[in-house]
Order: sequence, then C-alpha cells, then structure tokens
Amino acid sequence: MTTSPEPGRTAEEFENHRSRLFGLAYRMLGSAEEAQDTVQDAYLRLSATEPGAVEHLGAWLAKVVTNLCLNRLASARVRRERYAGPWLPEPVLTSDGTLGPLESAERRDSVSYALLVLLERLTPTERAVYVLREAFAYGYREIAGVLDLGEANCRQLHRRAAARVATPGTRFAPSGRVHRELVEAFVEAARAGDLTTLEKTLAADVTWWGDGGGKVSAARRPIEGREKVVRLLLGIGKGFGADVEYTIAEVNGAAGLVARSGGAVFAVVAFEVRGGEIVTARTMVNPDKLGFLARQLACG
Repeated sequence: MTTSPEPGRTAEEFENHRSRLFGLAYRMLGSAEEAQDTVQDAYLRLSATEPGAVEHLGAWLAKVVTNLCLNRLASARVRRERYAGPWLPEPVLTSDGTLGPLESAERRDSVSYALLVLLERLTPTERAVYVLREAFAYGYREIAGVLDLGEANCRQLHRRAAARVATPGTRFAPSGRVHRELVEAFVEAARAGDLTTLEKTLAADVTWWGDGGGKVSAARRPIEGREKVVRLLLGIGKGFGADVEYTIAEVNGAAGLVARSGGAVFAVVAFEVRGGEIVTARTMVNPDKLGFLARQLACG
C-alpha cells in the first residue's frame, strides 16, 4: 500500500520554496497565471510521493517545475503563432518580492519585459538553460541534472542562447531613479497634453507595442517613430473619460504605468529606457493577461 506524507508537513515544506518556484516558472513561461498553475502541479506531484522519497526537496522541485514548463512551452509556441497581434508577457508587480529579490541590475534584467520578449527567440531547452544559469546561478552540472543532459551540451546551449538574446549595446536599464523620473515626466506630459515635453521623453526611433490579444482594440503592428507614437498617444488620451487613473508602479523590475478606469485595471505599460529617453514601450491591454497584476494591486 502506498502512503503519502502528512499533508500539513508537505504543505509547510513546499511553501518554503513556492516563491522561488514561481519566479522560475514565470521566467520560463512569461505568464503569471500559467506559472501559478505549474507550481500547483508541482505541489500535487510532491503530495503523491512516498515519505522519504525526496532527498533534496529544492533540487527535486526545481527539476519538476522546469520540466513542467518545458511541456507547456511546447504547446504554447503553437498558440502564440496564432495569437492575434503581438504577443507580450504578462506584467507582474515586483516591488512586493513576487519574483524574488531584485537588488541588482542583473536581477532586474532577468524579469524585464525586454528580456522576456527576447527569450521567445529560444527553443524551450535553450530557455531553460539560460534561465537556470542567468537568473538562478546554477552551475552547468546542476543544469545537466535538471534537464538530464550532458554538461558539455548545456554549456553549448547556454552559449547559443546568450548569442540569440544579445542586442546591440547593453540591455541593463539606467538607475531606478533615472528610469522613474523619465516615466513620471512622460506621464505628466501625456496627462497635460504637453507635446514639447512628451516628445523630449521619447527617442526619435521609439517603438510602441500593444497586446490586445484580439479581445480589445490594439495595434496589430508596432508603431515606430516619435511622431507616430505621439499621434497615437494623443488619440488614446481623447478616448478616455475623466475617471481614468494613472499610477506609476514597479512593473517587471522597473517603473511602469498602470491605468485604471472605475477602479479596474485596463492597461499596463512597461518602458525600456536608454540614453535618457524612452526607446520602447510595451502596452498590455488584453484583459486575460491583467488578472494577476490586478489581484496584486487588490492585495496591496
């Protein structure tokens, strides 16, 4: 007869690892909702093990979650190819430690919208190797154990992944203060209709992305260039009522914009800043991808 461990003890041990597992799953999937489901699946698998069967719980759970994510990514790729318009990751508030400590530029970069979008270029296995190495500082031997691959193969996969997500210049954002001040200036200028200041916050080649998922109106292609982006913003502003509230919050490791109407979140914007200007803005308006962040705000 197979017995399961005491439920209370299993849950207590698992909770010590939940935050780290969620951070791993989110970086792998780019979806907070799917990350939650994946972590719950890992708990159910742990609950089904016999007492004493798991010797190193943290390593065992990391392997289970990583492989569950690999399975999800295999089917997600097909869904994302059929997605209506640009696909963007789900935004997450990070000031509450949801994705772990982000005290360094490298850690903030590991959850940034910019990097999560770039990770879509990778195969599922490349993504797993890259995330485990860059975000969680796993050694190649540890990664090999998680993925049941050779150590040399993991090194090669990491080199390939790093090359595929590389971009000209550095991806790392400026200091949090500089980034926030620029976002504040952008928001105030947009709210006041101050075109001169608004244009100064935007790079000449700024790109504005929108993800509506076919559920709400959003551009199916990125808007490129300062003049076109300003025109877009002015048009958006005219369509909003007086009850729209704009809040600056830490979104995926950096200052972002949360827009609410009647208390409900309807848009989140993540900004990429370089050289004192906004070079990319990624806007999430798909209601299916705003639920997790909305619950974070409600709990805050």
